[in-house]
Amino acid sequence: MTNLSNPIAVIDSGVGGLTVAQELLRQLPREEICYFGDTARCPYGQRSIEEVRTFSFQMIDYLMESNPKMLVIACNTATAVILEECREKLDIPVIGVIHPGVRTAIKATVTGRVGVIGTQNTVQSGLYEEALKQIHPALYVKSLACPTLVPLAEKGGGEETEAIQIVKKALAPLAGEDIDTLILGCTHYPLLSNVIQRVIGDQVQMISSADETAREVSTILFHKNLLSQQFGRPMHRFYTSGNVSVFQQIAERWLNKHINVKQVILDS
Repeated sequence: MTNLSNPIAVIDSGVGGLTVAQELLRQLPREEICYFGDTARCPYGQRSIEEVRTFSFQMIDYLMESNPKMLVIACNTATAVILEECREKLDIPVIGVIHPGVRTAIKATVTGRVGVIGTQNTVQSGLYEEALKQIHPALYVKSLACPTLVPLAEKGGGEETEAIQIVKKALAPLAGEDIDTLILGCTHYPLLSNVIQRVIGDQVQMISSADETAREVSTILFHKNLLSQQFGRPMHRFYTSGNVSVFQQIAERWLNKHINVKQVILDS
């Protein structure tokens, strides 16, 4: 039987899922978070489907030892590859980050012209366009793979001038598409949100799935009577397959708190 104080497991290809973890910490302060970022093998966006599946389940298997009450796949690429399989295999609730962002974008768009940026695997999967048009068939959707943005986010954004040039080049194909809403279809991208907004323009509303994903977690936990009742400070746990100091530096800046990070070497 699941204990209400059991953690919420969060997996990501690197530091991008911290945008989801941040919202979980803000919206659900009583919940314990158990986060694994596979920074040693990031990015996932151009890896084979089988690699993404194998790497994701290695993280999940490790975190399942903590007996979590829910799994959040805080990586769009992994969501596209393993979400349904996870739901079939695991006896805990599993949510991804695609559908929460889709619902927010549909509420936000006025003109019905929506852009989606993501990794190569996420864009090629077509899941965003499929999910958007399933709800709103008349939408115009322009999807764009931006493989240079995840490495930029993984190193903390880099120098501002360099970051602007990289983002400008990546988003150039969206020029003239006249979108009014842009889905950040990778949880790394909110780490670059200020630069992306400068490049894309203030007239475009950016949608990060992090907020909506955290709300969905809260709703599911409430309806399944799984919300934590503990009053003490939760003992959050963070794991990375890569460099601990780099992960910790980015995580503490993003989460605005000190965290302890443990390195876990996964099989290649």
